[in-house]
Amino acid sequence: QVQLVESGGGLVQAGGSLGLSCVPSENILSFNSMSWYRQAPGNQREFVARITRGGDIMNGGSVKGRFTISRDNTKNAAYLQMNNLKAEDTAVYICNAQRGLGSPVNYWGQGTQVTVSS
Repeated sequence: QVQLVESGGGLVQAGGSLGLSCVPSENILSFNSMSWYRQAPGNQREFVARITRGGDIMNGGSVKGRFTISRDNTKNAAYLQMNNLKAEDTAVYICNAQRGLGSPVNYWGQGTQVTVSS
């Protein structure tokens, strides 16, 4: 079973920055894409950003211009750099890895808490 281990969450003041990491238990190149989602209490899971094996990037509308997804295949890791954080960014941030074509399989991490104080 694939495991995704997130790290880097914490408490930060509004306007500050935070970086998250996600390390899969298998070769990151075996996944079509790596993504970040977030879920705040009482809200549905929200797409944040995706980076494909080839490096193509897609961002969710609410974080465009503030969050940057990246990957380092040599370190087998994906990252999310979050700048100019707002109180509404407070959520559990969850790493996703997708593998396969046609009916891709999704793997999820446990999530890491990000709290932005205003």
